[in-house]
Amino acid sequence: MSRLGYDDTPVIPGQRWKVHDPNRPQPRIVTPGESAGAAPSDAVVLFDGRDLSGWEAAKGGPAGWKVQDGYMEVVPGTGNIRSRTHHGDCQLHVEWAAPSVVKGESQGRGNSGVFLLGRYEIQVLDCYENPTYADGTTAAIYGQFPPLVNACRRPGQWQTYDIIWIGPKWDSAGRLLSAARVTVFHNGIVVHHATELIGPTTHRKVLAYAPHPPTGPLELQDHGDLVRYRNIWLRPLTGYDQA
Repeated sequence: MSRLGYDDTPVIPGQRWKVHDPNRPQPRIVTPGESAGAAPSDAVVLFDGRDLSGWEAAKGGPAGWKVQDGYMEVVPGTGNIRSRTHHGDCQLHVEWAAPSVVKGESQGRGNSGVFLLGRYEIQVLDCYENPTYADGTTAAIYGQFPPLVNACRRPGQWQTYDIIWIGPKWDSAGRLLSAARVTVFHNGIVVHHATELIGPTTHRKVLAYAPHPPTGPLELQDHGDLVRYRNIWLRPLTGYDQA
C-alpha cells in the first residue's frame, strides 16, 4: 500500500496537522440514501410517514395532526407540534406541500413554518403566483431575510427544504460569541447561504438574542392551513475533525 501523505510539510495554521498529514483521522463512512432526499445511514429520522410517536403538541400532550398515505397534515386548531427529541447544529431535510385547493392570499394561503430549536423559523407558504411581504415569503427567515429567489412549485406539489443550521454560541457569562447561521436550499436551489440571524424570529417585532440551551425541538406550525409534511430527518453536525 502506498504511503497516505507526507511528513515533510508545514503545519496548517490554526491546526495541529501538517499539510497532507498521513496521521490525520480519515472521514467516517456514511452510506447515502438510495434516492434523492432519502435518509442517509447516520440520519435521525423524525417522521417516516407511519405515525406521530416522535412528536407531541408544542403546548404539551399528544400531537393532534393526522397521518395518512405517508404524510402528516395540519389539523387546524390543534396547535403546533414539536419533535420529542432535541437537536443542535444539524443538516435537516423536510418535504412539504401546500394545499392543492387554493384558498386565501398573501399570508393566508398555505401557511406553516419550520422552527429550528423551536425559536428560529423558516417560513412555509404557498407563494406560487401569490405575493406577500418579502421577509414572509416561502423559505424566508421569517421577519428578517427574504430568500434570494422564489423557488416555489405549484400548490399541491411536494417541495423540499435542505437546511444547514449552526446555532448561536455564548460564553460562560452569557455574552453572545456568534450569531446563528443558516444555509437553506429550497427545491435544490440555494436561497440563503450562511446567513446570520438577528435573533429569534417572530411576527411584527425584532427580538434580541438571549442565552438558551444549544439544543431544542424541531417545531412545525399550525397556521390554520392544510399543509402536509413527509420524510423529515436530520444529521447532527458533530464528531467531525476540525483542528
